[in-house]
Amino acid sequence: MGGLSIWHWLVVGVIVLLLFGKGRFSDMMGDVAKGIKSFKKGMAEEDDAAKPAPRLQAQPPLEPNADRNLQPMQDDRPAQ
Repeated sequence: MGGLSIWHWLVVGVIVLLLFGKGRFSDMMGDVAKGIKSFKKGMAEEDDAAKPAPRLQAQPPLEPNADRNLQPMQDDRPAQ
């Protein structure tokens, strides 16, 4: 009862073709195919461009804060 038979899918397909028309549906499928080809091409280019990056130059360590009179933040919320 919960599954859809082949007849249900055929009816849905016919309704989709009636709503979108044959030309629009084929245009959509062509756009999907172009998108897939573009994605595959981009993935292939990414593999070619995936060369190891040059190492970062060593940076000097951070110096500690020069202010020796640091205090923790004071709670400025109003008392309840």
